[in-house]
Amino acid sequence: MDVETLLRKKRQIKKELLEKNGLLEKRIAILGGSTTNELADQLEIALLSQGIRPVIYQSAYNQYFQDATLGNPELDAFSPDVIFIYTTARNVTSSGPKYLDELKRQYKQILECLKNKYHCPIIQNNFERFLYQYTGNQDVVRGDSSILFALNDFFYEYARENNHFYINDIDYLSTKIGLDHWFDDTVWHLYRYATSLKAIPLIANSVAKIIKSLFGKNKKVLVLDLDDTLWGGVIADDPKIKLGSDAEGEPFLDLHRYIKKLKERGVLLGICSKNELKNAEDGLAHPEGILRKEDFVSIKANWDNKDQNLRLMSQELNLPLSSFVFVDDNAAMCELVKQSLPEVSVIQAVSPQAVILAIEEAGYFEETIKTDEDLKRTEMYQANLKRQDLESHTLDYNEYLKNLEMVGTITPFTPNYYDRITQLINKTNQFNLTVLRLGEDEVKFRAETDKYVTLAGWLDDKFGQNGLVSAIIAEKKDNVLDIELWIMSCRIFKRGFEYSMFRELVKKAEQLGISEIRGRYNPTEKNVIVKDLYESLGFINNGDYWTVKIDQVTIPEFFITIKE
Repeated sequence: MDVETLLRKKRQIKKELLEKNGLLEKRIAILGGSTTNELADQLEIALLSQGIRPVIYQSAYNQYFQDATLGNPELDAFSPDVIFIYTTARNVTSSGPKYLDELKRQYKQILECLKNKYHCPIIQNNFERFLYQYTGNQDVVRGDSSILFALNDFFYEYARENNHFYINDIDYLSTKIGLDHWFDDTVWHLYRYATSLKAIPLIANSVAKIIKSLFGKNKKVLVLDLDDTLWGGVIADDPKIKLGSDAEGEPFLDLHRYIKKLKERGVLLGICSKNELKNAEDGLAHPEGILRKEDFVSIKANWDNKDQNLRLMSQELNLPLSSFVFVDDNAAMCELVKQSLPEVSVIQAVSPQAVILAIEEAGYFEETIKTDEDLKRTEMYQANLKRQDLESHTLDYNEYLKNLEMVGTITPFTPNYYDRITQLINKTNQFNLTVLRLGEDEVKFRAETDKYVTLAGWLDDKFGQNGLVSAIIAEKKDNVLDIELWIMSCRIFKRGFEYSMFRELVKKAEQLGISEIRGRYNPTEKNVIVKDLYESLGFINNGDYWTVKIDQVTIPEFFITIKE
């Protein structure tokens, strides 16, 4: 990060970023234990660069406890989508067991009040180390430093028990740049900035990574070159590539370990290399290598231009190019992809460590919600490629759908799937009629309130499971069922599962004695695919809404057996 430029040219940078199209507006409340003006400016820039246009509320100086626990009409009216509690070691001013117990009690009160009142994600700084060790090395055992460690442990335990609560790890950030650079007593005494000015963009970037992950702005696919990227050397020239436990090969082995962990978390991996396919497969079979052929959902090892291969990969996976990160050691190739495919994020592999640091700094794959389906994502996409192969060998599309032997399951929302439903809501852009984004507490509220009907859908076929792929939330309003949200994963486009979901919604309406269903379509650049959905189901456009009487619903033919 070019911190000096971010501080010096923030107005110019903000102006340029505001010219981007399709920005997602979100309301971010900062409850600060110190001055937060510069933090708010830098957070706005960081979020704009991630495709989110923030509207920011700042508490009065050091009024975080009062705003959270005593209530604030201005904050209530603001109705935040995310709350960021910005406290630091500067807010820990004493020591001793009684003081520690009181701090824990205060923070518990803050977090519980905010959770119960605003039902939105909460981000909390952990505590960095003090610059000074007041009692020397034993400060970590029974001095002031031990208070910070105990508070951090309290936050971590709370995070494990509350899915809406996220840690912003300033302890890591301060360690990375060094405490001497983190603290600046001059700006503290003059302006009450808790850290140095140079540290503030780093904090803002870290918070922005969490927020963009919460609202589905993560990347999904990591595409890698092979020669001098995933291993050292050119395998076609010398099969003894640099990949192993010696000084030259171990850095590439570290990169393999890092990428393998990304894959295990649900990141999809691809290969895009000017190479013979056999050479690529030989390299991935290296006895000391960690990444194997089966870890990748797509391997493009040929002599076509890499931008063409990336386009083809995007089509095969049915994922937009904006969800891709491309890594290559060749500067000219990186520039070609940047120019041809500006939606793709590009990393030049100067070294294996540089690749890891670039991914970390950008937070392309920042983890907030982790579900069982994340762990199976590679297998799901590999199964989807088999489905595409079946489709390519079947002349009649309806015959192809029949041959898939699809079986669906549709149920109301249940607690063990709130996290996955929340994840799906916040990352689905194409089949998303209203583009509503919800936090897990908001999903839970709708699932457990009688005024809403909720439906979650799973789809399996002979090639395997697709997982939880669709959700509907509809609000009961007198004799009308108002569709608040209707989403479906791109993994199952063109299979007709939307008709299964709607038929189940109609059944629910009939059981409730409701005679009319109403829905909205909020057009965006990405959800054009559903612009005619309501019309295909018999709805009539009445201006702001589409409406249909239950007895006038038309549902096209589909080939899915629904488990009762």
